[in-house]
Amino acid sequence: MTANLVANPKLSIVIPVYNEEDGLQALFDRLYPALDALATKRNLPYEIVFVNDGSKDRSAGILAKQVDLRPDVTRAVLFHSNFGQHMAIMAGFEYAKGEYIITLDADLQNPPEEIDALTEQLLKGHDYVGTIRANRRDSFFRKVASRVMNRLRENITRITMTDQGCMLRGYSRRIIDLVRQCDESNTFIPALAYTFAANPTEIIVKHEERFAGESKYNIYQLIRLNFDLVTGFSVMPLQIFSILGMLLALAAGSLFAYLLVRRFLLGAEVEGVFTLFALTFFLIGVMLFGLGLLGEYIGRIYQQIRKRPRYVVQTILEKK
Repeated sequence: MTANLVANPKLSIVIPVYNEEDGLQALFDRLYPALDALATKRNLPYEIVFVNDGSKDRSAGILAKQVDLRPDVTRAVLFHSNFGQHMAIMAGFEYAKGEYIITLDADLQNPPEEIDALTEQLLKGHDYVGTIRANRRDSFFRKVASRVMNRLRENITRITMTDQGCMLRGYSRRIIDLVRQCDESNTFIPALAYTFAANPTEIIVKHEERFAGESKYNIYQLIRLNFDLVTGFSVMPLQIFSILGMLLALAAGSLFAYLLVRRFLLGAEVEGVFTLFALTFFLIGVMLFGLGLLGEYIGRIYQQIRKRPRYVVQTILEKK
């Protein structure tokens, strides 16, 4: 094909890719027809920006072939190595040219056909379109963990997102430009974008099982992601810990005074020594947790002051 990339797309689809060789063709088979139909229906030229996040399989080669097959609407950004899903999305934002930007996972859990519903909301004037997965196909553990973290995040950050784990979201160009101005090494993009939104909305979308492969988020990465979300948007955990420390210090001081008075009145005694050991270990645990929490904030500062690149692009595949 000799067709060139669309010069002025109105809609940009950003898709991070990491070891998705088994499912990419199925994604192409559904994504392009859905977007071609949407472009005709709404007279909305589009582009697709794939960001290969250092995949170790054949994903990069498959994307290169797809650029050759559909050079009119396809661009692929290849990372030098793995920098994480959110950095891949940030890179997609940098290279996306559309007035409206929609992010989509490559695993087909969010059907590409739902892009039309998000586009409709963006065209109505909403600058941020969140999504809520209907009949989630995830495991029971992930559903429960998601609900707990959603509630915790909302109470701590005051950011209202019904379903923080769904990557299918829509943004206006104004929101994307503001997000790109935030030079943060670790961030949670949907929450960051929400803080800039003037007219946000949420819609319900379908949710399907992964077409192939397994989730790229293990338990550690999920915990890490939620730490980024909480510590990146609020200092409330530090404030809570300060209050807890004050209360524990008051309780420990009161206990010491009580034991001192008891010693003078009743004399030395051995009873209760194991209770004191348990209390000591509890206080040590609280202090270690507090040090870890403080270290989390300091670590974020350390990463920022180094000013290292958030990601390194190896090459960009496109037909100009």
